[in-house]
Amino acid sequence: MMAGNPVAIVTGASRGAGRGIAVALGSHGCTVY
Repeated sequence: MMAGNPVAIVTGASRGAGRGIAVALGSHGCTVY
């Protein structure tokens, strides 16, 4: 469990591994940019 509002900046998130990472972080409650 994370405290507060976690934020992640993911580069290369339009496809491939970057997209998978961004989707996973978002599904765990992070705000992804």
